[in-house]
Amino acid sequence: MAFLERLFGRKDDAAALYRAVVERAREPQWYQTGGVADTIDGRFDMIAAVLSIVLLRVEAEPGAEALGVALAERFVDDMDPQLREIGIGDIVVGKHVGKMMSMLGGRLGAYRAGLAAGSIDAALLRNLYRDRDSGEAALAHVRGRLMALHASLAKTPLDALKAGRIA
Repeated sequence: MAFLERLFGRKDDAAALYRAVVERAREPQWYQTGGVADTIDGRFDMIAAVLSIVLLRVEAEPGAEALGVALAERFVDDMDPQLREIGIGDIVVGKHVGKMMSMLGGRLGAYRAGLAAGSIDAALLRNLYRDRDSGEAALAHVRGRLMALHASLAKTPLDALKAGRIA
């Protein structure tokens, strides 16, 4: 067992929750109605958006730090083989994973700030649409779905989250 797993908890604690995040991020409605690019980058951005909303919920739960750490570790464990599959070599995979973690951290901060300010539009335009014009209807769709997820998660008990229920 790795040092961080002993210190903060097991990655397995977040397995069901991370699967639920990825399943939610892969829903066709994000790409079809929401106008998110159905590309490798677009799928990463959508996973990062949903994961950010979930991590913000976990962050709000006193004593749930271990779950947040385990969820971030699951993200790394998922991204590493994805990079290898698209042809990133062993020598630079770590650098790419580090960049992805930095990107996730930036998105987490942007969504946190947007939620605190009352609008996640700027975070969506920059981080999900990468400053391309998505159209108001697409933006409204994604905003509505992510805000509904945020509201739903606020009412979801921690045990349900750990079980992967992110209705």
